[in-house]
Amino acid sequence: MIISDRLRTLREARTLSQGDIEKRTGLLRCYISRVENGHTVPSIDTLAKLARALGVPMYQLFFDGDEPARLPDLPKHGAEDNDVWGNSGKDLQMLNRFRRLLSKTKPKGSEDFASHGPENGRFSPPKLGTHRSKVSA
Repeated sequence: MIISDRLRTLREARTLSQGDIEKRTGLLRCYISRVENGHTVPSIDTLAKLARALGVPMYQLFFDGDEPARLPDLPKHGAEDNDVWGNSGKDLQMLNRFRRLLSKTKPKGSEDFASHGPENGRFSPPKLGTHRSKVSA
């Protein structure tokens, strides 16, 4: 269903003119006409204003029925789902290997900054020429 057709149908079913909607919403009549003719796509805020002016819950602008559409039965958060990558088989083995390897790494340069304490309440990078590099002869 196209929203413009639905808005016009709801307005005409309540025998309201575009001028009536203009008074109730503060939207210009020409704007309402452009929306109903499909030349302009209204924002969510505008749709909320139109729904209030028509005296309908907002879902009725999108759904042609008395009650909102029933949501499909979605899997519960945290439920076992073997279709998710890393839950079983080779994917699980690879994920565990990544975890082990990543747990052994340190952020690059963390040892450089760990030796320099905060100065004046701020953490400062090492000064040029003061860093000792490990050079083996």
